[in-house]
Amino acid sequence: MLKKIFIAGMMMCILAMPCASAEEAGTQSEDYEPLYTLAEKYGFRLGGCFSPGELKDESYMAFLARHFNSLTCTNETKAYSLLNQDMSKLSPDGKPMMNYYWADQMVGFAKDHGIGIRGHVLVWDAYMTDWFFREGYDSAKPYADRETVRQRIASYIDQVMTHFETKFPGVIYCWDVVNEAIGDSAADSDLSTPRHIRNLRGGENNLFLELAGDDYVEYAFLCARNTAEKLGVDIRLFYNDYNMFQTGKRAAACALIESINHYAQDEQGNDRKLIDGIGMQGYIGGYGQQPGCMNSADIAAIRKSIELYASHGMEVQITEMAVRNYDKSQAASHAEFYGKLFEMFKQVNNEDSNPLTAVCIWGINDCPSLPKTHYTWKLNSPYGGLLTEDHQIKTSFDTVYHVLKGE
Repeated sequence: MLKKIFIAGMMMCILAMPCASAEEAGTQSEDYEPLYTLAEKYGFRLGGCFSPGELKDESYMAFLARHFNSLTCTNETKAYSLLNQDMSKLSPDGKPMMNYYWADQMVGFAKDHGIGIRGHVLVWDAYMTDWFFREGYDSAKPYADRETVRQRIASYIDQVMTHFETKFPGVIYCWDVVNEAIGDSAADSDLSTPRHIRNLRGGENNLFLELAGDDYVEYAFLCARNTAEKLGVDIRLFYNDYNMFQTGKRAAACALIESINHYAQDEQGNDRKLIDGIGMQGYIGGYGQQPGCMNSADIAAIRKSIELYASHGMEVQITEMAVRNYDKSQAASHAEFYGKLFEMFKQVNNEDSNPLTAVCIWGINDCPSLPKTHYTWKLNSPYGGLLTEDHQIKTSFDTVYHVLKGE
């Protein structure tokens, strides 16, 4: 009921907006059925993302509340957003301390509107606060020893998972336990080992690897599984990474899955299943340029990857999806590609198996007014959204809608 009350007024405004152009905008129906209800018939959630700024944007949030049943906080449930250095320095037991202000507001929105949250992410080397690894959480002091760092990782994971499950029971239905730990080449990882764990990012050392140990990924999953079992909840645990539908990453990811699930044993000596799924970041197309965009071979590669991970006992979620398009004149091709992509999502789940459990879109809005040097312009693309920059329905949205309707 809360969800319906919130969206009713705002959706009349959004969906009744005039078309920017016949090329950009699809059918302007005021009563599109929620996309997620159509996706549910095929066995997967449909997701979007939001930031604190977007939380204040009523029209954007109304769109999310109507059409998605999974949301991801873009940065606010990451460690570098939650950790608080001043509080940690004063911690009476040496455990890290967190400030949940923005994360609580965002997860609270999801709770109030009956939407699940993908927890993203517990352990990620990128942008990680250096002081977390220092003695006394003091940036001027030496790095702490291995045992201390591992204790902090375990405490952080346990505290964060417990906080959200206690305050918002059942809202966070999965966590990306580790993000982007697999390197891309010999320049940033040891390719002689099958897992290809990243040791460098942008020339900076991976402090989790350096200070917590070569098994830090497996260890993080063990900590997360222990907490989930302690809480008595079925929170699904994922490994998330980009380029997961490319051959090299696929092979390393499969090796990592096996390593994680052979890392710990129960009292009977049986391997504990520590990882439930793979998050395939869905940035599809050339980065920052049109060549390579809307390539049908990518759809085939994504399907093959879903099926491969499923054969390793994994459920799969498409995360951070942006179907890139840098050329406004290619709106029709973009809509057609989006439709074919969702046709594949429908087909990959069948009566015998249901490996795909969520498709989560990050490139929801176009962003042509951003400078071409802007990270979001390059990452999501200026014309890759389901909505125009001012939240008008595009042909791509309309196409996805009718594909999910089976029309």
